Amino acid sequence: MPSFPRIPASVLRAPKAVFASVTALGWTVAALAAACWLAGGLLGWREALIAALALSLVLAAGLAFVLGRQAYSVRLDLTRTRVAVGDDAVGSLTVGNPGARLLLPALLELPVGAATAVFELPRMAPGTEHEELFRIPTQKRAVIVVGPVESVRRDPFGLLGRRLRWTDPVDLFVHPRTVNLQGSATGFIKDLEGLPTRILSTADVSFHALREYVPGDDRRHIHWKTTARTGTLMVRQFEETRRSHLAVALSGRRADYGSEDEFELAVSVAGSLGLQALREQRDLSVLTQDGLMRSGSGTILLDGLTRLESTDRREGTRELAGLTADAVPNASVVILVTGSVPGAAELRSASTAIPPGIRTLVVRCAEGGAPGRRDIADLTVLACGNLDDLPALIRKGTA
Repeated sequence: MPSFPRIPASVLRAPKAVFASVTALGWTVAALAAACWLAGGLLGWREALIAALALSLVLAAGLAFVLGRQAYSVRLDLTRTRVAVGDDAVGSLTVGNPGARLLLPALLELPVGAATAVFELPRMAPGTEHEELFRIPTQKRAVIVVGPVESVRRDPFGLLGRRLRWTDPVDLFVHPRTVNLQGSATGFIKDLEGLPTRILSTADVSFHALREYVPGDDRRHIHWKTTARTGTLMVRQFEETRRSHLAVALSGRRADYGSEDEFELAVSVAGSLGLQALREQRDLSVLTQDGLMRSGSGTILLDGLTRLESTDRREGTRELAGLTADAVPNASVVILVTGSVPGAAELRSASTAIPPGIRTLVVRCAEGGAPGRRDIADLTVLACGNLDDLPALIRKGTA
C-alpha cells in the first residue's frame, strides 16, 4: 500500500489563518476580483482582466504583511490589582523579541473595560524589548477587566488583518472608598460584648441562680455550701452571654436612593463599618436583599461590595430587616444602611422586624445632606451626607 508523506500541521493551518485574516473590505475586493476574472474570461473584456489582475496583486501584497510568524514575548503587569476609588492604577506592557529575526512594526491592543488602548510597536531587532506605561482611571467603583493583549498586523489597504492573543485578562478591583472608624465605632461595638440574653445555660460566665441537681449536670457546678445547708444537691445556673456580632444590612433597591451617588455613599458606609468590625476581630455578617455576602476578610468584603449593583426590586428596607433577623439570629447589633427615600414610618416598621434585645441603628445616606441624629421611638437614625462625617455620627449613635 503506497505511503504518502505527512503534511505539516503549519501547512494545514495556513489556509485557515488566511481566511480568518480577511476583513470585510478584503472580501469585497476579492469578490470584485473574481467577478472581473469571470467577466474578462467569458466576455473577452481586456479592461476587466486588467482590473482583476490589479485587485489580485493588491490582495497578494496584503498577504505579505500579515502572514509569517510573530514571536513576541508579552508581559502585562499591574502594579496593584486592588485600589480604592481615586487611587492611582498604573500598569506596564513589556514586549520583547526573543527570536533571531527582525520583527516588523505592529499594533498592540489592550482592552481596559469598555475602552481599548492601542500601542504602536516599532521595528524590533532580535533580543530587544519595548515598554509602554499606562494609567487606568479609577473615578468609579468597578471591576475593570484589563486585557487580553492582542497584536494586530494589517496591510496598508485595510484588506487583511491578523490578530494574535498574548496574555490572559486581569481583573482590577476599584474598591469603594472607606474611612477609618477607630476610636468611634470601637467603643460602640465593644460596649455590646457580654450583653446578657434571656437564654439560660449550664456553663457560662454570668451567674444567674441555683437549682436542684438533675442527672447529667456537670458536678463541677455543684454549689456545696447551699447543698450542705439544704441537704439537697444544688447546681449553679448561668445566664448565657452574647458575643458581639455586627450585622450590616445594605439595601440594594434602587428606589431607596435619590441618586446613584447616594447608593455609592451607602456602599462606602457599609464597607467602613464592616472593616472596623474585622479590625477588632468581631463577628461580622454583611447582607443585602440577595442574602449574605462573603466577609471573611477585608479584601473579600471589599471585593464583594465592588461587584454590587443596585437593582429594581420590590423588597425594601422592611423586607431587608426581616431577612437580617432570619439570617443572623445571633446578632447583637444590626445597622441598616439605606438611602434618603425611606421615610420615618418605613424605618420604624423595619426596626420592628428585628427581635427585641438586638441594638438597631439606621444610617440614612443622603448625598450632600447635613449630618445628624434622630430618634424615632427607640430607633436611632443617623443622617449621613458625606463619608467623612461617619466617624462623628457613630459617636453620636453610641451616646
